This record gives sequence, structure tokens and C-alpha cells, in this order.
Amino acid sequence: MIETKNGNDFRQQLAAETAAAGGPAVRHRDDENSVGKTLFDLPGSTDLSVTVVIPKNQLHTVPAQSLVRIVSRHDKRKYLGVVTAGPFAEPDGLRGDSPMLTAVATHGGEYLPPYHGRVQVTILGEETEDSSLTPPRLRPLPNSPVFVLDDEEAAKVLKCSGDVRLGLAVGHENVAVGVPSQLKSVFPRHTAILGTTGGGKSTTVSGLIARARAAGMAVIVLDVEGEYTQMNEPTDHKPMLGRLHERGMVPAGLPAKDMTVYHLVGRDTANPNHPNRRPFSLQFGRLSPYAAMEILDLSDAQQERFHKAYDIAKDVMRDLGIFPRKQNQAEEQFLLEYDEFERGYPRMTLPLLMDVVGACLARAEKVPKQARGKSKDSDDEDEVALTFAFQTAELHTSEGKSALAKRINAANPPGNAISWKGVLGRLGRLNRLKVYCAETDPNKDKDKPQDKNAPRPMSYSALLRPGNVSIIDLSDTGYSAMNNLVIADLLHGVQEAQEDSYAKYEAAIREGKYHTLPPRVLIVIEEAHEFLSEERIEKTKTLFEQVARIAKRGRKRWLGLCFVTQLPAHLPKQVLSLCNSFILHKLNDPGVISLLRRTVGGVDEGLWDRLPNLAQGQAVVSFPHITRPLLVSIDPTQAKLRMAD
Repeated sequence: MIETKNGNDFRQQLAAETAAAGGPAVRHRDDENSVGKTLFDLPGSTDLSVTVVIPKNQLHTVPAQSLVRIVSRHDKRKYLGVVTAGPFAEPDGLRGDSPMLTAVATHGGEYLPPYHGRVQVTILGEETEDSSLTPPRLRPLPNSPVFVLDDEEAAKVLKCSGDVRLGLAVGHENVAVGVPSQLKSVFPRHTAILGTTGGGKSTTVSGLIARARAAGMAVIVLDVEGEYTQMNEPTDHKPMLGRLHERGMVPAGLPAKDMTVYHLVGRDTANPNHPNRRPFSLQFGRLSPYAAMEILDLSDAQQERFHKAYDIAKDVMRDLGIFPRKQNQAEEQFLLEYDEFERGYPRMTLPLLMDVVGACLARAEKVPKQARGKSKDSDDEDEVALTFAFQTAELHTSEGKSALAKRINAANPPGNAISWKGVLGRLGRLNRLKVYCAETDPNKDKDKPQDKNAPRPMSYSALLRPGNVSIIDLSDTGYSAMNNLVIADLLHGVQEAQEDSYAKYEAAIREGKYHTLPPRVLIVIEEAHEFLSEERIEKTKTLFEQVARIAKRGRKRWLGLCFVTQLPAHLPKQVLSLCNSFILHKLNDPGVISLLRRTVGGVDEGLWDRLPNLAQGQAVVSFPHITRPLLVSIDPTQAKLRMAD
């Protein structure tokens, strides 16, 4: 016992002095349940960012990306913020790199001085009395208490709920991040899923497909590699099974009745055992002639001849009553509104166009009349142009041959047989793929006998069935231009079907009749860089303009596009500008990250810095309905992926 010179107990003296000073320090009543305090600002401080210090025992309660509320000490203003850096551990009264601490750590010492934590908080806004956020006019004052929001309150602030679940927000124990399928400002405004190989894009896409289907959306997947053709089976991938168990989820495939695998006629599918497989063919009459020229990569001279042959073919079809048919006012009206930049001439077939090109080639190759001793004014029918075997039945008739000869003579197509041969060769290569059939109209041709072995076109209206997943398997096409032809045909066909559905809905509303909403459609374009690369767009401007028109119209008609690529550097800026939502997996390319910084708003620097080092299955998620972009741990897929690592 230590005593003073007067013999009094030292502790009694200390207690008396403490009482005289006002008693033991009492925590401020406003600090109850707080985890830290704000510091003073420094000359290097920035707007919307404050530094918070945390006691050692609270260090792990404020992880990165967690949400906090700051109650300004004196003016009682409340601010909501997110931890964008830290928590960092700092010793009390010493620099973390002081010589003493460095020497102790270097030589195996056990000294651990008292320390505290520090985090950097970015202010999201000032909280009003009705719990809404407004842009902050002031900053939190120094020594203001900081509180961590619980999961329920954090989810409410982030507004990240939705029936199409993506995963869990990093920095929170149990905050689910989802996308509302009923919100017209989200999916129809288009999405980009970007990331390097092995970052987890396929897992994200498969989960998006399954949950969008469960939410009643019609999902169409343009699957270049056949990755998603086995989603009717539950996953058996061991690492995936472990992650599913951690999330309290079980393996589950899509219902076979709600999933269809489509593949081109004469091509195999990556999943030949799927119970619901359907071959389909394309319709040449639906393909814009401008898009066809770009995809076939015709030279300027070849394009001129292609255009001339296409116009001749249209005139011949009119003369023969193929389209428009005689006395058919609806088809005549259609031609008045017909736009060749959007689609091709109805009922135009590839063999018919080849026959016209072949006739023009024969005319270009024939010997001039003067060389055969005939006068220039002779009305001799151009028989030389019609001496080859036609593929089109209508041109085998005398009426067909006469109409073709008449139109060729009237059009006076340019000569140069070499260019005509080039066009015919490109069309012949396309024809040898044997994927085209005549354009049909189910309403007008339903009474005609159907050949069971004949290739059948895609039924676009069938793709729009709510709760249905359509996998367009392009893994066996073996020809990149063929993939582009399929994608162009399908996008335009789906757009037309959706516009018809939307027109019926609007008509029912105007008439005061109850009508269900039009289908909500999500089109997933895998390996989008192959279809819409910057280099390809320079050569296929018409094709990109078609996609851009579909994207713009789709925003009003529940038609959303989702671009998926592992090479975002190859995507042009125009494609990214079409998207309002982003799911960013691991990205290493500084140029791509720099581009995305200018494109994706609201992502804090801490998330951009993390992007090159994200773990597999993590992604930065930015959607219009979410208060701020989030780092999300994506849910593992329950369905089987054919090429899972």
C-alpha cells in the first residue's frame, strides 16, 4: 500500500481529486452503440470524404463497403456514408513505420503497442426526417459519432432488392442484391457483363437466366459455344456444390418444359441429349440487303451489282405475283412502309437472287450483237441470258423467263463479268450452307401442305412465351459470318414479334379492355465482341445501326439486351453507351478500366482499384435502381454449365 507523508491512503486521495474534477469520464449519451468518431479535416481532405477513427475492439465491425450513419455532434445533421477504404490499424502515439516498431518486428519481438483503427468514409448524402437522401450541403463536424447500419437498414438504404437475385453485398452479413424484373427502367435499358476468362461471367449469366425465367421473363440466349445447353440438369461441379451449400442453396436445373435448345438445320447441338431440341432455318427475305452486303464483305463494284440484281429480282417477283400478290392491298401497303435498312424484301429467296445474278452474268459474258452480225436495234429477246438451269421454279416457266428477260433488258445492268462472278460466288457459298428456306406467313400459309422434311423457320412469337428459356446453340456453325446472319435475323424477328405484342396491348388499353402486359424479354448475347467488335462495326455499319435501333426501341417495349464478353476492349464505345447497367468481373486492362470509369457513374475509387484483383465470383454491380454501385459476391449457379472450370 502506497501512503503519502501525512499517512493517507494514495487511492483515497486520488478518488477525492477525481470527485473534485467531476467524477469519472462518462460516455456521451449520443455515443451509445457508436463504433468510432470523425477526425478533423486536413489540407489534403476532399469533398464527400471524411476520416473516422475506431477503437481496437470495434475494428472488425466496420469492413469495407459497409454503410454507416454519422450524426454531426453539434448541428445534429445526419449523414449516410460507405466505407471506401480500410479499416487500417494504426498505433497510438506512434507512426506505423517508426524505427522502434520496425526493429521489433524485424527481430522477432513481441511488443504490440496500443492501437486503433481508421477508415475512409464517402458521404452518400444527408438523411432527412423522412429517411430519404439529399445532396449534402455541409460536412459532418469533428468528433461526431459513427454508427454501422444493420443489414435490414442497409438494404433499405441501398435499394438493392429484386426478384432476380444476383448475390450478397460484400461488407454485409446478409444483404441480398437483386434486380426487379417488373421495373421498366432496368432490364429494358440493357446490361453489360464484362470480365476476363475465369472471372465468373458464366456463373453470373446462368444465374441471371434461371432467375429471370422464374420471374416470368422470356429469356433468349445466343450461345456461341454451347455453354448453357445443359442448364436443364443440376450442377455436379464439386467447387460449385460447396459454394451452394455455404449459401444454403441446392443444385437445380431448369424445367425441361420451359427450356428449348435451337440449332441450325444440318448443324449439331452441344447437348444432343436435351429433351426439347428444335432445328431451325433462316429466311433470306428477312435479311436487309445492306446487312447482307456487309456480312458477305462485297467490294464496291460487287455491291453495285448486288443492288442491281436485288432490284431486278423485286420487279420480277411483282410481275409474277410472288410479292405483292395480285389485288392484295395489305401487301401493297406493306411495301409503302418497307425499309430496306431494316429487313429484306418479303418472300425473296436466295436461289431466286442467284438466278438473277446468274442471268446478269450470262448477259455480261455474251458476245455483242454487232459481232454476230445483228443490228443494234434488233428486238431479239435476250435468249443468251436465259440459257442456264434455273434453281427457282417460277423462272422455269415461259412467263418467268419472259419477265426476267424483260426486267434485265430494262435495267441494263453493268457489265464486267468478273464482278458478277464474285457476287455469285459469295451467294453460292451462302447457299451451300443450306440454312435458308422461303419466308412464310403462318396466317396466310396455314392451309398449304407442309413438307415434314423441309427446313422450318424460327417462330419468333414462341420465343416470347413468359417463363421460357430459348438457347440458340451456335457452337457448330463453323463460320463467324453465319453467326452474324443468325443473330441479325433473330434480333430483328424478335423485335417485330415484340412490337406486334406491344401494339395489341396498347390497342386493348385504348379500347378500355383489360389486357395483360406484353412479354418481358431478355436477350443475352454471348461473346458479343465477335458480333459487335469495333473493327467489324467499321465494315458492318448497317448491322450495328439495326442493333442500335432495336436497343432504342426496346427500352419502351420491354425488350432488353445483355452483352457478355471477355474482351471488352474489342467492344466499341457505341455498344457500351447503349447500356445503363453493368456487372464488372475481374478486369486487368488499364485502357478498358479507364473507358469504364468514364462510362459507369458512381463507382468509388476503392472499387476501381479492386477491379484487377477481384476473386472469382466477385463483381462490381451497377444498376439504375441501386443507390450506389456495390461489390457483390455472386451466387453460385444451381444449373449445370457445359464448360465449367
